[in-house]
Amino acid sequence: MSSTDDGPARRPLVAILSGAGISTDSGIPDYRGPNGLWRRDPEAEKLVTYDTYMADPEIRRRSWRMRQESPAFRARPNAAHEAVARLERSGAPVRVITQNVDGLHQLAGMPARKVLELHGTAREVACTRCHARSTMAQALERVAAGDPDPACLVCGGILKSATVMFGERLDPQVLGEALGVAKAAEVFFAVGTTLQVQPAASLAGVAVEHGARLVIVNAEPTPYDALAAELVREPIGTALPRLLDALV
Repeated sequence: MSSTDDGPARRPLVAILSGAGISTDSGIPDYRGPNGLWRRDPEAEKLVTYDTYMADPEIRRRSWRMRQESPAFRARPNAAHEAVARLERSGAPVRVITQNVDGLHQLAGMPARKVLELHGTAREVACTRCHARSTMAQALERVAAGDPDPACLVCGGILKSATVMFGERLDPQVLGEALGVAKAAEVFFAVGTTLQVQPAASLAGVAVEHGARLVIVNAEPTPYDALAAELVREPIGTALPRLLDALV
């Protein structure tokens, strides 16, 4: 079954590209906004830069401490995530392409197979040598027990979160599926994203080129605003439920 095949009854495919802004109401700070993490603490970017992480044990220890303190693992889906899942439950063909690694779309009820995580997931860890995967919760239990830089239990290699760090390429299969969704969508929502990080941002342009109606829901202007059929600046937690419930 293709990623856009929802059975014989044809309804317009709704694609939703979500960025950090959709999760701020869940208590997860964004990265590039006016109060974003990278602006407040430029040094923090080193903790998620692949070459630095691999070369410096102290950076890895700091990274594990950051993961222990991350609000992402305590966060719950908010009204925007719930509205997306509600639209999917209504029978509408919906695909989520997310730049987020928090897993909140799935926690809200979106089937995992309908969520494309461009930047991976923070809820799992992966070995950089043998690629074995396990849960982040298991790794953080080892950190809490006194191991500041836990190694892979299979081969002893360096563990990292199963996210795409700076300096790593996106998974070509996931990106290919995302391009397919963008090309097939009749409505393409860009929600809570600055549309500045490529290649994710280019999906909005691809969707428009293939005939989609682009709706941008974001507090700040984006480079793709001129292509949008509708620009929504109001808070995502109220705007997105209104827009998606109207589609139902």
